[in-house]
Order: sequence, then C-alpha cells, then structure tokens
Amino acid sequence: MDKKTLSEADICEKFITPAIQLAGWNTIEQIYREYTLRPGRVVVRGNHAARDKKSVLRADYVLFYKTNIPLVVVEAKDNTHAVGAGMAQAINYAELLNIPFSISSNGDGFVFRDATMADGVLETHLTLDQFPTPSDLWERYCAWKGWPAEVRQVAEYPYAPSKTPRYYQMNAINGTVQAIAKGQQRILLVMATGTGKTYTAFQIIYRLWKSTWKADKPSGQKRILFLADRNILIDQTMVNDFRPFKGAMAKLSPNAKGVERVDASTGKHFVEQLDVAVNKSTKLVDKSYEIYLSLYQAVTGTEEEQNIYKQFSPDFFDLIVVDECHRGSADEDSAWREILTYFSSATQIGLTATPKETKDISNTEYFGEPVYTYSLKQGIEDGYLAPYKVVRIDLDKDTFGWRPPEGMTDKLGNVIEDRVYNATDMNRKLVLEKRDELVAAKITEYLKATNRYDKTIVFCEDIDHASRMRQALSNANADICKDHPKYVVQITGDNPEGKKELDNFIDPEKTYPVIATTSKLMSTGVDAQTCKLIVLDQNIKSMTLFKQIIGRGTRLREDLGKTWFTILDFKRATDIFADKDFDGDPVQIYEPTGDDPVLPPEPEDDNLQDAGPHAGEAPAGGALDSPFGGAGHGDADAPKITKYVVGGAVTVAVARERVQYLNTQGKLITDSLRDYTRINLTAQYNSLDQFLQAWNEADRKAALLQELEGHGVLIDALALEVGKDLDPFDMLLYVAWNMPPLTRRERANRVKKRNVFTSYGPVARQVIDALIDKYADQGIRTIESDDILTVPPLNTLGSPVELVRSFGGRPQFLSAIKLLENELYAHRSA
Repeated sequence: MDKKTLSEADICEKFITPAIQLAGWNTIEQIYREYTLRPGRVVVRGNHAARDKKSVLRADYVLFYKTNIPLVVVEAKDNTHAVGAGMAQAINYAELLNIPFSISSNGDGFVFRDATMADGVLETHLTLDQFPTPSDLWERYCAWKGWPAEVRQVAEYPYAPSKTPRYYQMNAINGTVQAIAKGQQRILLVMATGTGKTYTAFQIIYRLWKSTWKADKPSGQKRILFLADRNILIDQTMVNDFRPFKGAMAKLSPNAKGVERVDASTGKHFVEQLDVAVNKSTKLVDKSYEIYLSLYQAVTGTEEEQNIYKQFSPDFFDLIVVDECHRGSADEDSAWREILTYFSSATQIGLTATPKETKDISNTEYFGEPVYTYSLKQGIEDGYLAPYKVVRIDLDKDTFGWRPPEGMTDKLGNVIEDRVYNATDMNRKLVLEKRDELVAAKITEYLKATNRYDKTIVFCEDIDHASRMRQALSNANADICKDHPKYVVQITGDNPEGKKELDNFIDPEKTYPVIATTSKLMSTGVDAQTCKLIVLDQNIKSMTLFKQIIGRGTRLREDLGKTWFTILDFKRATDIFADKDFDGDPVQIYEPTGDDPVLPPEPEDDNLQDAGPHAGEAPAGGALDSPFGGAGHGDADAPKITKYVVGGAVTVAVARERVQYLNTQGKLITDSLRDYTRINLTAQYNSLDQFLQAWNEADRKAALLQELEGHGVLIDALALEVGKDLDPFDMLLYVAWNMPPLTRRERANRVKKRNVFTSYGPVARQVIDALIDKYADQGIRTIESDDILTVPPLNTLGSPVELVRSFGGRPQFLSAIKLLENELYAHRSA
C-alpha cells in the first residue's frame, strides 16, 4: 500500500484510530472525531447572514478522560505531509481546551507535545504502537495540576447525561469544579448572555452533587441553593436545564404556579406544576429536598417573618449559586447580600455576563477574580452568538438641540423653561410628541423592509415613555393592531397586564406580542431567543446595563431563522462600542480595606443607573420607574422633575441615518461602506488590471466573491448602500475604481447579440439562453450553483443528466459555463 496515495480520512481510519484504540482509549466514551470547537462566525451580508467557513475550527480528534475532561488533541494530515505538520493546529486547539497535550500524525508515527514536561522533554517522536495511554496522560495531567487524590475523585466525576458541553462551557465547568474541589469558597464565572450560563451551572451542581465532594457530611446529603431575581428565570430553569433534578428539587415560594409547556409529540400546550417547598398557609419550609431554587424577593422582606431563609440553619447549604450576581448581591449593603452572609459557610458561585465594578459596588471584591471568562466578542467570533449590525438614526432636535420660543407653554399649560434641550433631555424633561411618532415610524419602516413579525424590544427612558411608545407604535401599525391588539404591548414593572405577556413574547411559538416597549424590566435575564431588533431610545451610560440590553439579541437560533440582529439606535448609545473597556476583562476600581475611610457614594443620575435590586419589580416604597422622575427608586421625598409635553407644533426630522456593520475583526465599521470597500479592495489588489486578472482567472466567480467577503468586502450590504441592482463585478469596479457600471441585463443582451454559441446543438443552446436569462435576473452565483439544472425553466428542457449530455459530457458543460462567463465579462471598455 502506497500511503502517499491515501486521503487524510484514510490515514485516520487505517493508521491513527487503530493506534489510539490499541493504547486503550474507548471509542464511544473517550474518542471524539471531528470535534467542533468553533462552528464558524456568522457574517451579516446586507439582510442575509452566512457562516464563514474559514473561521470553523474542528479538531480531527479530542480524547477525553471519563467523558468529561479533555486530555489531548490529535491533528491528522495525509502522508504527503511531514509527521509533525499538524502540530501548530493541535497546539491552537489544545490552548482553547486548556490542556497541555498535543499530537500530530501523518500515519507513519506521532509527534507528542507534553507542555507539562513530565519527562523533561517538550516534544517527542513516537511510533504507531507508542501512543500514550489514558492512565499515563491522566497521571501527568493530575501531577501538572497538583491534585491530591481527594481532588481527583471530584474533578473526574462525569457530566450529567445530556447534550455535550461546548468547549468554553467545559472550561467553565471543569475550572469551577476543580477550584471547589481544592477548597475555594468563592467563585466568579463571567459568561456572555446567550452562552449557556444556566446549563453550565446545572453541570457544575450535578457533578458536585453526585461526586465525593462533602461525602463526609453526617447527613450524607448535599444541600444546594440556586438564587435568581426574576420569577421567569427560576421557572424556566426548573423545567429546562434543571429538569434532571426533578424529585430532589423544589422552589422556595408560597405562591408558585405551574409553567406553560408544549408537548413535543402532540404540540398541545399544558401546565407543568412545580414542586414547592413552602407551605402556602403556614409559610413553613419543607427541608427534605436537596436542591432549592428561589427568588431573593421570595425569601426576604422588611418584616422578620418574611425572611424565610432564616428557617434554615446557617450551615444548611453546602453550595449556593447566584445567577445575575452583578445586581443586588454585588451591593455590600443590600438585603440580598444578607442571604449570602447568613450562609457564609457555603461555597458560593456568582454567575454574570457583566461583572459590576464601580467605586462602591464590586463583584470581584466579594467573589474574587473570575475562574473563567467568555466574552460577547469571543462568542461572536466563535459563532456561538449572533452578530449584529447597527442602524444609527440621529434626530434633529436631539442632535442640534431645541430652544422654546419665549413664554411658550406645553400641553398642560406649564411655561417651558427657556434653555436649549438636547438628546439627554428628551423623554426625561421634555416630551416631543412628534418625536415619538417619528421613532415609531422609523421602527415600523425597518420592520416593513425586513419582517413585520420579527420580535422587537424598544428600550425607553421610563414607564411614561414606554406607554407613549406603545401607543405611537400601535398607531403606526394600525393595519395589524386593529385586529391583533397584542401586536404591540408595554412590558414594565407597573403594568401587570403587560407583564403577563412576557412569557408569550419570549416563546418562539407565539406570534404575539411582536413589539414590546419597556424601560428596565426586560434589560436582563429575559431569554428572548428570537429577538431580531433591539431599539435604543434610552440614555445609557452604564457599560453593565448596555451589555445586558445588547444581550437580549445575541442568542443564536439558526433552527428558528435567527442568525443575526439589528440595533436601531436613536440615542448614540452604541458609542459605548468604541469604549476600550467594552467586552474587556472586569477591572476592580475600588477595594475597601480596614484602613480606608468610609466615603459616601457620589450621587448619580437615576436614569443612568443599572437596573436596581429587583430590576423591574416594584419595591416596597413605590414603583421602580416613575413617569415624572426618570428611573426613580420609590423615594417618596425625592423631588419630582417636571416633564414638559409639547404637541404637534414642534416638528422632528431625521438629521442623519447610517448603517454600520461588524468587520472581520469584530469592530464596528465607522467609515461608509463605499470607503471601507474601496480601502479593502485596493489593499488587496494594487491596480484595476490586477483585479481584472484575478476575476478572469477565477474558475468560479462565487468562490472569489466569498474570498473577498472574508477580507471584509460586504457585497450584499454594499448593494443596499449603493442602491443599484448591479452584478458584484460592476459594483466593485464602480465603488473602488469609479468605473461606470453596466446592468446585468445589459451584459446578458450583449452576449446574446454576439452569437458565440452557434456551434452547440439546439438543446445546449436552449440551456445557454436560459442560463443567460438566469444571470440577468439573479446574478453570477445562480448560474454557478450545483443545482442550476434542476430549477425552472431549465428543468423543463430535460433531466440534469440529459442536459449535461447535450454538451457532450460534464467537462464540456463546465467549459461552456466558463465560456459564457468570459463573454459576460468581456470587452469591459466597449
């Protein structure tokens, strides 16, 4: 057998896999072939999106110890390569998995890289029968980690039998379990919204619950508490990710209700009852469960009898997991922190997408530095989160300001203070009704141009603003709303009817509501999987709040057609994207010590604060959002800020509108797409002649276009900005080299007039004529597609086999396609 003639797949099957199995690796449980690390970044092209195939990372082999800890990456090459040719790839993949072992092979043997240097050597050549055994690598790994036997027993406990965690989830799960096994009491996990924090928490809890951790407890049982601050978060968690705990799990709430679910087999809706640990009448807690889930609000209160958590002894819980820990539990003086302090002997894990670090509130001061961080940027680059484009709309009164005429009164007869009102004042101190109408019109215009039933969240300044926007959007969409009043709903903390619609809004199977207007209630923790439009009409200066709001759109659901989303920004809030700290590591600003003086917090504008402890729930003192005082905190003595309401006498117009996309480095393109394209194209091709040569020599124009898109030339998006229905070839020449363009129809007609295909038979000429018409209608990518002969009208001329045969065979057919393309793009100067 000549190995040089074998494919990479053959090398794997005949040489590498047998060598791995011979070393004792179990095929089903330990050997993962074609293991996907990154599915590939989703690239937005105009109003469409596609995976960037070049960004896919897939390891030939990842070998696991007991199914849960990856140990070694094996990268294969065919035998025309050197045995170590795949080492660079293997090292890259191993670094993503946080493992020290990498192997490369071409079927002749192996190059083994051991970053632990257990033998004092970094890289070693091995024969096919010397592949490392699982026990050998596990011993090296544990020694490298410095684990004693008791830590190893906990760390190696397998995952719950469910879906396989993604690489970053494995890193988070393993890192947390290992840290706890070594005795760490406070853990912080930072994972971007939409990356599976709750599933990660489930696997951590499961492995600790089932393993030998705390096995010496007198009761023999481990007690675990999962804390969140939204009812919907608890209920979703119990019926979804935490479902395997059913029977050992209960909710700490005397008023718990069932969760509406859909039967996968029948499609019928039903209500699933949750196990509840609190007696409704006596408020006494059943302590026989092992896993408890609770709202902070359900176990605390201003009265002592409301503090249900105190029915447990301080040492009752072994593990507490705090979801969205950037909110109440980050504040040292909050009632929520009292729960964590009360159960201080328990190991505590904080989960957040946005660690809160201010002068007075710190996650890292309490939980410590993150054990693992997976950012929004990394999630988008890997292809696990949806990318976005930004449509920035600057309104004239926001941009240039507005000053009332002397003595002007508002609709309520108040004399409007004489000064210049700008974007910061809009909807906080000044309401322009025409502005509401224009914002609603632009939102509706966007939805009409895309899909009027795309889930949309409109973030408003306060409850009053959210109420007005509901009305303005209902009027702008009256053709739908007259028959479907729940097309637009207001979902805010003071609106019980609207809050009831939250479950329907986030349910992918429910059509209505489509548009939700809100202030703070939906800024975090709401799993709106199919949300495709985020509208920002709120002053946002907080990085934490901004990230949480953007996170409502980042969930990727390709199965439901959600591959990207749009941010429609009326307040220049997306300037935060340019902040050097956006998506950066959390930086602790202030860490108090015993010697530090106690300083009062500096006052800040309520409207620029993050969602408060109950984030949308009305606290005891009053409504969270006040229609007169911005975001308010329910302080009865707080001064009321007058809001002037101005009717239609003052008009509002769009000052500037711009669409911005993410480039290949994940940064927003701030130039116009024309300038950005010209810069990218001329950087790749030194001259027009060089570009023309590359175009003419390309076997498939679609492949060259895909390559250009990989370099940041956004063809479809550019077409939308240029506003001309051009062949990509003409559009690029027009934008980059200012060449006058031809339409596709003009090119097609020129080819027909030349009669260059007279040597072909009648059926073949019919095929060519149909292809020319297809090009004129749909473009070059269409005629190069593999299934072109199966679509109308070509499928009416004969079967694909018959049509190819009319040219003399497949080589001759491909030659005719090449000739057609040459003719379409010939005589550029004619």
